[in-house]
Amino acid sequence: MNINLNNLENDGVEVITEHGISRRQFLIGSAGAGAGLLVGFAVPHKLLAGVGTGDQSTFSPNAFIRIATNGDVTLIVSKAEMGQGVFTSLPMLIAEELELDLEKVTLEHAPADNEKYADPILGAQVTGGSTSIRGTWQPLREAGAVAREILIAAAAKDWGVNVSACYAENGVVKLSDSDRQFTYGELAEKAAKMPVPEKVTLKDPKDFKLIGQPVKRLDGKAKGNGTSLYGIDVDLPDLKIATIAMTPILGGKVKTLNISKAKGLKGVVEVIEMGDAVAVIATDMWTAKQGISALEIEWTQDSYKPQNMEDIVAELKKASQTGEGTAKAVIARNDGNFDKAYTEATDTFEAVYQMPFLAHAPIEPMNATVHVQKDRCDIWAGTQVPAMAQANAAEITGLPANQVFVHNYQIGGAFGRRLDVDFIDQAVRIAQHVNYPVKLVWTREEDMQHDVYRPYYYDHLKAGLNDKGELVAWHHRVTGASIMLRWIPSVVKDGLDTDAVELAQNPFYAPENILVDYVRQETNGMRPGWWRGVGATHNAFMIESFIDELAHRASVDPVAYRRNLLKHHPRALAVLELCAQKAEWGKQLPANHGLGISVIEAFGSYLAQVAEVRVEDDEVSVLRVVTAVDCGIVINPNHVIAQIEGGIVYGLTAALWGEITIKDGVIDQKNFDTYQPLRMNQLPDIEVHLVKSAEAPGGIGEPGTAAIAPAVTNAIYAVSQKRIRELPISKHLYAY
Repeated sequence: MNINLNNLENDGVEVITEHGISRRQFLIGSAGAGAGLLVGFAVPHKLLAGVGTGDQSTFSPNAFIRIATNGDVTLIVSKAEMGQGVFTSLPMLIAEELELDLEKVTLEHAPADNEKYADPILGAQVTGGSTSIRGTWQPLREAGAVAREILIAAAAKDWGVNVSACYAENGVVKLSDSDRQFTYGELAEKAAKMPVPEKVTLKDPKDFKLIGQPVKRLDGKAKGNGTSLYGIDVDLPDLKIATIAMTPILGGKVKTLNISKAKGLKGVVEVIEMGDAVAVIATDMWTAKQGISALEIEWTQDSYKPQNMEDIVAELKKASQTGEGTAKAVIARNDGNFDKAYTEATDTFEAVYQMPFLAHAPIEPMNATVHVQKDRCDIWAGTQVPAMAQANAAEITGLPANQVFVHNYQIGGAFGRRLDVDFIDQAVRIAQHVNYPVKLVWTREEDMQHDVYRPYYYDHLKAGLNDKGELVAWHHRVTGASIMLRWIPSVVKDGLDTDAVELAQNPFYAPENILVDYVRQETNGMRPGWWRGVGATHNAFMIESFIDELAHRASVDPVAYRRNLLKHHPRALAVLELCAQKAEWGKQLPANHGLGISVIEAFGSYLAQVAEVRVEDDEVSVLRVVTAVDCGIVINPNHVIAQIEGGIVYGLTAALWGEITIKDGVIDQKNFDTYQPLRMNQLPDIEVHLVKSAEAPGGIGEPGTAAIAPAVTNAIYAVSQKRIRELPISKHLYAY
């Protein structure tokens, strides 16, 4: 969608909130003939070095409200909808302050633009890191409030009264003690000519009508009846379908290729050799797959020596033990004197925990539709990073970025996978060879074997205890690949990947003497990527498993042990207490049943989980999961509960079975038969309890996934005395 910004006036507005006063720049003006009022706002960016949005002194709006003369209100938003509910929660923020029925708000995907649509936390046009609400909670409400006050001012001017005599309600501006009123649509053009108000007051939370209510998803009906469109649904005139065979060997290339059988198939249009892959274009997906099967390809590996899992784990172990991997150990935190406290401790304990490579495995496989023409390139896809997709396509085609158009769609699963645009890059390169639009669809096998994998982690923890069993020394060495170095190398200062040590750097349980360091150990050919939160998902397992071991070593109940250590973390303590209460911690359990607990803080939210398991004859099943969540002010409780439930299912799948393994440089797992998801009949009973809070909203997309693995393994120990330090659980017990 194109928006004309030429007529907009730039002015400052003082916004008064329940938490104080902030200043932002607002743009008020006409959105074009008949379009009415347009409000844009500039968000102060908290930049990640190397991802910047340009000169911060220039105006860079990241969203707009458009009010048409017919009363339609549209929010143009940069966030991708991938199941997390932002297509409902973001309009709720606007509608709350704008005094508008939520049903009257519609959404449009923002075009690709890193300058105008940067996330204020991440500093770029990105959907990830559980930032969608955290980053827009304040500015979207401000934009709604500014629009509301301008509409009121326009009505007051028309009536010749003071603005204090007018108020907004349900899409209408009314005159007090009168039946006179204007709809927003009737006021839109007049409002576009009004000056920016000097002060705008945001609602006090006690006056919220929408925020905090269990609102049904605006996109729910379309998803239910099948009319919701995803990238894989794109259909265009003259569209052809492509699929691809990529090197099965890490770092491999095409050595020899015979395309004669594939080209002889009816419906096969083109075969394109791409160095490390071969694409077949056909009239339909089935024919394209048949074409791939008919290819005679010999692959060669010329980049890396083929590796096996035992070699990879041995390298990680050596790096952890010596402190020298791909790079030497770097200190993330060093308080007190760990060595001295550890040496003088009455009791010492250490353990190694391991987590495997993991695939994302979204239900919608990687796909992108591209049409490259002489003067433009159009991309239709679901992506978490549209501006990155645009920039890469511009580089590949040689076109200016403003001639590359990204049409973003709803996403059928991402979990961080669509933060990469390799599949879009492929589609662009394929489309360069033809003069019609091409939809590239990866098969499930190619998707599974060419993912951007969550790294393998090999962590070593040590603790020193005094004669009362209390913590006096703590050392956590994180060993694994660096995602940040691949994605945003400029933020890796002095070799430290802060994402890799998230949670580990500041554990709840830190004593005065704490040492945390990081050893970077890369695996040749494996591209590390974020997996529904990385630092939190892996370090939660390491820390919560270790603290549970310390509790049992001290012969103290795991909840009581944590309670004592969380005295100075009131929000963490509150979710611990609530979760333990709702799970009836300490109750008499049936034979072979056990409870385990974990507590985390991630993405600004606090969460505790209790898992109940049954272990019998070396078989484990997860029966029940109880979660307590403090995510600050809740926008839509339905979304929070759904995100936690989904996170538990995703995390439990990984904890029980998730594992990517390598043999002779080839990924073993190819589909859901070898990369097992949780089946419906294996789903535990899930309870989610929300803590009422006045704190600013925290992220909720990833914490539920992070906490489940240690809760389950701690429960397994409670009932069986079998301590699982290496995931997945199925390596040790039969999981069903």
